[in-house]
Amino acid sequence: MPDIVPSLAAVVGTDHVLTDGLDAYAVDWRRKFRGRPLAVVRPASVAEVAGCIRTCRDHRVSVVPQGGNTGLAAGATPDMSGRQIVLSLSRMNRVRSIDRTSMTIEVEAGCPLAVAQQHADEVGRIIPLRLASEGTAQIGGLVATNAGGINVLRYGSTRHFTLGVEAVLADGTIVDALRHLRKDNAGYDWKQLLVGSEGTLGIVTAAVLRLMPMPRYTVTALLSVPGPADAVKILEALQTELGEAISAFEFMSSGSVDLVRRHRGHDVPIALARWYLLVELTSNISGLAADTQEALAAVLDSGLAIDCVLASSRQQASELWNIRESITESEQLAGGSIKHDVSVPTASLPAFLDQAVAAVEKSFPSAICSLFGHLGDGNIHFNVVAPEPAEPINRIVHDLIVYHGGSISAEHGIGAYRVDELVRCKPAAELDLMSRIKRSFDPYDILNPGKVIAASDPETGRPGRL
Repeated sequence: MPDIVPSLAAVVGTDHVLTDGLDAYAVDWRRKFRGRPLAVVRPASVAEVAGCIRTCRDHRVSVVPQGGNTGLAAGATPDMSGRQIVLSLSRMNRVRSIDRTSMTIEVEAGCPLAVAQQHADEVGRIIPLRLASEGTAQIGGLVATNAGGINVLRYGSTRHFTLGVEAVLADGTIVDALRHLRKDNAGYDWKQLLVGSEGTLGIVTAAVLRLMPMPRYTVTALLSVPGPADAVKILEALQTELGEAISAFEFMSSGSVDLVRRHRGHDVPIALARWYLLVELTSNISGLAADTQEALAAVLDSGLAIDCVLASSRQQASELWNIRESITESEQLAGGSIKHDVSVPTASLPAFLDQAVAAVEKSFPSAICSLFGHLGDGNIHFNVVAPEPAEPINRIVHDLIVYHGGSISAEHGIGAYRVDELVRCKPAAELDLMSRIKRSFDPYDILNPGKVIAASDPETGRPGRL
């Protein structure tokens, strides 16, 4: 392979082609996947990104785009071949514009979500995306993975508020569709193919995101409940009474909360139970607190909830959220977990959870099922703390997901982690359609090969198993 490094240096400058000290770029956030990149390239503009992609295409060197590297599916990790370039977009970090009236923000791919949120806050608006890694996670990666977070119930996932994108395709073409429009029905909405494509169809270099009004009033409540079926009934009751004011409806099992109590020392200011709900409601209309209290009182009177506590200050609300946001770290402190980011129709959640927990505990009696997630949109992180091999537990959980008409990835993506399971679980016609889209956008398979769908077969050029 010809030495590509001088050619890349001619595009971005010698200081921004790194060949030493690449460990931080070579491993995923969970430290489960490790690669060996040929180099790390750090462009500062969309023109430089295009130049890098054209150079890599000419040398037939594949490119792994990387943002904040906070993903949980190894979608931004190079392989061990030593023949892949990591394309870091961290230097492209400007907020280009913000419009309070149109409620839009135009931001480059390398800008951390927290920085973009700060700009929105300054004009009394919010980006409707909240997740634990927002200080590190970058806009381009969030768009490319269609990030979810805790507010999907109210605002939808990232694709729902991505109005426009600027991207570089596999041949180096720059496509600028940074339109600040709520309505644009002129032809194919091709940007939605890039949203959630995990860098396999194009490199997102900037995006226009829709903003929302900053809520004036917030109510946060923690409930203990007997079981999943009760939780679903509470969701239905609160949606009927409070409608779109529900911005988050989080679900935690006693297994998850006990890990937080044990490893982080957090107290739970409520009667202990097998299941817990963390509910957040926001509105710009006064009376939210009184309406919420009335609705929660009815829930308690009905017996659907065992106990309930309302946060009386921002500090108390933060402490309640800290329980939820400490679960992943507590799993790590307990020795790590086998993760499943799954979704089913909300009405099917109780049956799925009962069946999956019973099946895992029967096959692996020492396992701890740590279940938490976004019950309002049917997304549960079905994590298993166990020294057992991951594959048999994956099969138990994913087979039941397929049985209940769900998805093996609700928000984390496929990356390199779930490629084989996607092949096993997804209908052949859908896999073939994905392969045809990939070949159309990236005929030489240089954009993040082996992620989402398996790397191309060198004889046929068709994606196949890794």
